[in-house]
Amino acid sequence: MVGGTQQFVPDSLVRKTPNRQSRSCKVCRLRKVKCDRVKPCHACCAHGYPSKCVYEHVPDEEARPISQAEEIRNLRAEIRELRGRIDDKQDDGSGAQDLQRLDRLESLFESIRSAPSPLVDDLVHDIRTAHVGLKKNLVPVGPWEGREAYESYDYPSPSSSTLPVRNRLLTSSPVEDDFNNLQGDDDDDSDFERTSLSSGSDSSGTISVMSMQRPAVDVFVERFVDAFSPEVDIKSGKAGALRAAAGIRMFSPLITDAFEAVSVAFFGRSVQNKQIEASGFRLYPRVLRALQDALVDPEKSKSESTLVTVTLLLAFESVERTTQSGVSAHVRGAVRLIEHRGPENHMYGVEHLLFTELRPYWIGAALAARQPSFLAHEDWKTIPWSAGTTRKDILHHLLDLATSVPGLVAASDAFKEAQITSVMGAQEMAVKQSTFWNGIRELTARFYKWYEDWVVAYPDGPPQEAEQHGDQGFPIFQRRDLRTGATFAPTRFTYPNLLLAQTMCVYYAVRLILSSIDNRPDDRVSPMEQYDLGCGICRSLEFYILTAPGNMINRLAFPTRVAWEAFPDGGPERRFMVEVFQLVEKRHALGLWGSSMPELSTKGSSPLNTG
Repeated sequence: MVGGTQQFVPDSLVRKTPNRQSRSCKVCRLRKVKCDRVKPCHACCAHGYPSKCVYEHVPDEEARPISQAEEIRNLRAEIRELRGRIDDKQDDGSGAQDLQRLDRLESLFESIRSAPSPLVDDLVHDIRTAHVGLKKNLVPVGPWEGREAYESYDYPSPSSSTLPVRNRLLTSSPVEDDFNNLQGDDDDDSDFERTSLSSGSDSSGTISVMSMQRPAVDVFVERFVDAFSPEVDIKSGKAGALRAAAGIRMFSPLITDAFEAVSVAFFGRSVQNKQIEASGFRLYPRVLRALQDALVDPEKSKSESTLVTVTLLLAFESVERTTQSGVSAHVRGAVRLIEHRGPENHMYGVEHLLFTELRPYWIGAALAARQPSFLAHEDWKTIPWSAGTTRKDILHHLLDLATSVPGLVAASDAFKEAQITSVMGAQEMAVKQSTFWNGIRELTARFYKWYEDWVVAYPDGPPQEAEQHGDQGFPIFQRRDLRTGATFAPTRFTYPNLLLAQTMCVYYAVRLILSSIDNRPDDRVSPMEQYDLGCGICRSLEFYILTAPGNMINRLAFPTRVAWEAFPDGGPERRFMVEVFQLVEKRHALGLWGSSMPELSTKGSSPLNTG
């Protein structure tokens, strides 16, 4: 307004501000840090959150993240420029370094031409971050067949002496474990050790971050993933968490090292090659030291790379069983880490898969510890699924009930202790006992209702019965007639899919544990029903173990141990289970099963649950 009169400006002279979002990804904007506009960006990768690096829709050209096609065009232009420079220098004999670099570039493009698109995306990310100068001292520290390189970490020089370095690193407070006889010399020369680029590499150029060496380790990783995260249909139960974790390992030095260490050692064990197995163990101390550093960092302790690494070590322990309490210690450490991260950090991506797929293990840890679990809180039953990443299936609806069992077990132990020490008056004892009995009665009724709603009405049909024939050398299960004492071979259970088989075994196990503390004067689970619950697990083992691919049989480890403890020593039931343990150990080289899994005991008198 000038002198009370509005002054109009032609539209052609008005400066229009483009309607665009910030150049940064969402995470960088929230953290208020510089973003390099790569997807995933360097900041998200460095902090262990590559799957959370997302960009909102940006309409204008300047603000959008750098595209793969653009980077490929830049590389092609670089090749053309190099060829021109080489042609110009042919007369005077110089340009040998340019020629060497051109050879590497052309080899790189040959790899791109035959690689699947996801690998090309990874490759472009590595090239791009090398150009923008975000990473210093890049060295090839992982397998790619020409694709991976990461920032060099200053790990402490390992001692040549024996290192007590296993699961005490899983929490900031030490867990009493020892990894005896593990040599820390992870710099020893080996075909499976890290290699450096040739001295003629141009450290300032694109290819200086690429390694065309050691494709064998990728094979080891693939074999490990196939064993612990096999590709199965949805009706077999989700099993893609570690496979998804392997897909993001190029964004995290910690995950890269962890996958290499466990997969090389696993491969060596599976082919019974001690030299290869030892090569994996030489990398193990470096992984544990880096994991310890991440766990004491307030931010890194909540990153997906830390959660992935802890879970990898748990899978590794089921094979190697380096100490008697190895598996349970790793599970306890993982559960502490999950609680520290909070439910909102398990809604998306790999983090969601690791929480939901391994939820039976996390609940099993609370049952083995005979302590109430944070997993019983409503937030932990709802928030991880609130984004719709996956939907709850029959197993997770059962686990919603199972989360209450550890609390009742802990209440039972506390009540017994109070009876022995007489710290409560008679009236207080009566009130607590009534409350305890009501809790058991209500939860047992909910289990029965779950069975009617989910098992009887299962879309693919409920469990069926079939004769035992000892297929593929599987032992024949013998049970007793509790009235006459005679033994006989009952029918075995068959299922429409692995998911229902696993779910039923978990159901039998948690019902068995709950019934073990049920001392109500009436309506309690009878010894006959308890025995049938244990037999239900045994009658399901043949179907699951002979059907499940890879090491998915570990999903029945906890229910199998619960059944073992339900039967008397020296009986036909335990003889059958010993044969099953031996079969699994022989076929799958799982040290956990070969030990009869004492660390998974839920008995209050177990040495692992006392002291």
